[in-house]
Amino acid sequence: MSLRLKIHLIVGGLATVFVLVVIGLRLHGMRETVREEVVAANRVASQLLNRTVWMVAARGPGAMVEYLQGMGRVRANDIVLSTIGGEVLYQSPPSPYKAGRNAPDWFSRLIVPPLPVQVLEFPSGGRLTITPDASRSAIDAWDQLLAIAATALALLLALHAIVYALVGQTVRPFGKIVAALNRLEAGQLDVQIERLPGQEAAAIGAAFNRMVEGLRARIEAERRASVAERELSDRRELARWIDHHLEEERKLIARELHDELGQSVTAIRSLALAVAGRTAGKDASSEQAARVIADESQRLYAAMHGLIPRLAPLVLDAFGLADTLRDLVERTERSQPGVQVGLQVQLDQVQLDAETALALYRAAQEGLTNALRHGQATAIELSLSADPAGARLRVDDNGSGLPADWQARAGHYGLRWMGERIEGLGGGFAIRNREPGPGVRLDIWVPTGQTPAPAGRAEPGLPAPSPAVPAPAATQPPVLNASKEGRA
Repeated sequence: MSLRLKIHLIVGGLATVFVLVVIGLRLHGMRETVREEVVAANRVASQLLNRTVWMVAARGPGAMVEYLQGMGRVRANDIVLSTIGGEVLYQSPPSPYKAGRNAPDWFSRLIVPPLPVQVLEFPSGGRLTITPDASRSAIDAWDQLLAIAATALALLLALHAIVYALVGQTVRPFGKIVAALNRLEAGQLDVQIERLPGQEAAAIGAAFNRMVEGLRARIEAERRASVAERELSDRRELARWIDHHLEEERKLIARELHDELGQSVTAIRSLALAVAGRTAGKDASSEQAARVIADESQRLYAAMHGLIPRLAPLVLDAFGLADTLRDLVERTERSQPGVQVGLQVQLDQVQLDAETALALYRAAQEGLTNALRHGQATAIELSLSADPAGARLRVDDNGSGLPADWQARAGHYGLRWMGERIEGLGGGFAIRNREPGPGVRLDIWVPTGQTPAPAGRAEPGLPAPSPAVPAPAATQPPVLNASKEGRA
């Protein structure tokens, strides 16, 4: 049912109820009028006859009949003269007013109240019955009711027509709104509604236009976000692919250095020592040159063995992450005299896959490099722990700490690369100055994928990050943008 029809039915129904109430009040007034008129006429006739009929009745029934015939019909009364036995001697003639017409019986019963019947009995044996007759009053009331009903019907029809037209004009703007909504549902986001007449329709139209503008902006933002997310995902996949191939190349170069160049350098040193031994005491210059070659070969071999772990931790594949970190700590202490590096490892028999182990090792390398190169730290503590949900790596140092504007500085390529690697594994990291005390703390968390942690729970062990550095979560930890975080 349309809004126009509903409003029309409501207004028309109220108008109809009002007319029916008016007609009901009019019927009540008619009933009272008929009663008053008929009762008054009956009372007058009864008093008149009661005063005169006794004198006439003393002269006999014939004189009574002659008297009644001369008096004729008394208004709104039927007069019947009869004997004691019931023989009718006289009956008043019918009323000529609207002769032949009578109101419907139901209407007469509705408006004519019960009326008293007057009976006069005479000693001579006659009986005079005076019965109120409201039929003429009823037909008058019926005619009035018909006129009122016809007028009311005409007024109702005119009112319905006027209301229908006015309501149609009032709700016409809502049809435009519905059409605009249908177009919007069909995907037409360029739909607009012109200014509509009426305060409510104009407000709805303006709100609709604002909604469409907001919807277009939101869809465009979602489209851009989807494109950006897809591009970010592609870049992450590309970064992981590059990182994987870079590690493979590093391993290949490290193996070549270890197997080919290492053997060649060892052979050169052996030959140089052999030449030095043969020329000893015979050719001092040749002996000296051979020993210089042997020493340089030894230094080259040592430098090469120091470079191999930085290219690819070959020991990681053979002995695991814990031993590789111990080797990293020992080499750092040997290369940095005066620097104390501590290590705590607690893996709880959790087996880390090769990619996760490599990412954690590279993160430890980056943390140590930053602490030594930028923080001039003299004490560094590494701690590694793992459970079925994920692995955590923490690097604490006592260096100079992060400068106030460190996030705005350019560079930080090491942290960027580490962030991409950690993010590709679904992990996250946070870096901040230690509180209390000097130095920097680097926290890293990487899921192991063995048993998923409950969603939305902050991973225990990671500190509450600052507003610029969100804390890693258990199921999908957020990864910081390495371009803005930490030290290179």
